[in-house]
Amino acid sequence: MPSIIPIPAFADNYIWALREGEHVAVVDPGDAVPVIAYLERENLALSAILATHHHGDHVGGIHALTARWKVPVYGPAREDIPGRTRACAAGDAIVVPGPGIEFAVLDIPGHTAGHIAFVGGGSVFCGDTLFAAGCGRLFEGTPAQMLASLDTLAALPDATQVYCGHEYTLSNLRFARAVEPGSEPLAEREKRVQAKRAQGLPTLPSMISEERLTNPFLRVREPAVRAAIERHAGRTLDSAVAAFAELRAWKNSF
Repeated sequence: MPSIIPIPAFADNYIWALREGEHVAVVDPGDAVPVIAYLERENLALSAILATHHHGDHVGGIHALTARWKVPVYGPAREDIPGRTRACAAGDAIVVPGPGIEFAVLDIPGHTAGHIAFVGGGSVFCGDTLFAAGCGRLFEGTPAQMLASLDTLAALPDATQVYCGHEYTLSNLRFARAVEPGSEPLAEREKRVQAKRAQGLPTLPSMISEERLTNPFLRVREPAVRAAIERHAGRTLDSAVAAFAELRAWKNSF
């Protein structure tokens, strides 16, 4: 497995660099400037670009990068990705030039209609669908789609490393504590995350096992979480999808 390096961008984005020797593939380059700075500083060559979805803060740097390096661009088949050379959908397998890592592609709509994830080498690059202790907003998909996508990601092996697109962990944990105030695993995770942020360190990657234990959006079927959602809603909810929709609405206004 190549080294995976976070390249900070904008206020809270991460562009993920997969480095093997002198070759680097990048995931979700919303801005070319920090990518070019990293490559030049380390005397490296770009070998490929992977995009999980079409939002500008994830694809905005692609044109500038491909103008300088003629590399393949992998992106979701059902979205308009600038410079895309390989359309990817569920069931596809790709071998990324340079790092040589093989990824399986998952369809995970909800945040956007055609959002995908790349899974391989014990890691998942999931863009803005699953966050550490949270999930993305539903800009184009339905609650049913998003819950199904999160279920797909939650079914990955426990030790899978989760590389998402933003440094939202601390604010997500504050919301998770509101949902499950008595959770010891949540309290312990919040302390660890606070310590990392105090040192200016990324809180990512997380692990699927940790997300199952502390992420309320993966826990809507847990009785304590369901009860908290229903108390907040002031009514009984008749399905996991209804509970998820109410939880996402709660987070939107938290």
